[in-house]
Amino acid sequence: MSDREIIILQRDCMAYMVPSGARIMLHEGTEVTITQSMGDSFTVNVYGNLARIEGQDADALNKEPPNPLADLPDDATLEDKVWALLRQVYDPEIPVSVVELGLIYICDIKETEVGQSEINIDMTLTAPGCGMGPVMAEDIKRVLLPLPEVVNADVNFVFEPPWDRSMMSETAKLELGML
Repeated sequence: MSDREIIILQRDCMAYMVPSGARIMLHEGTEVTITQSMGDSFTVNVYGNLARIEGQDADALNKEPPNPLADLPDDATLEDKVWALLRQVYDPEIPVSVVELGLIYICDIKETEVGQSEINIDMTLTAPGCGMGPVMAEDIKRVLLPLPEVVNADVNFVFEPPWDRSMMSETAKLELGML
């Protein structure tokens, strides 16, 4: 979403300050401006500060949370579902998914028993001290754990090799005007 939309919050909801990741309560009646609505979260400007509201609180913004699996075929594999969901996790400061940014280094899906799997993800950050790293890790778990075949999801931060712009997909570079 590129248009800025002014919204009056319909109810209290939790948000994360960007870039620190500190949790704050936004109260019903607060005026916010949506600056980004991609994946299953919303970045809003509130009193001159950026905050990230999770998709599960979309109703506070009078919005519907998206269904990232709606476009997948009925016979989609677990791997297809996992990658579709990972593409819905966005860096709150950059309007690009963690997948397109090249932050996901490894996505290992291991079947623990028939129909049950664990997912282990190694990811990095655009900057090692990014306060939103733990928030993005929780976003990943939050989108993956509702899958009925997923019993556990772990996200590990790694910083080797260090992230740089060459790891971004062509799509990300195009979205950010780097091509």
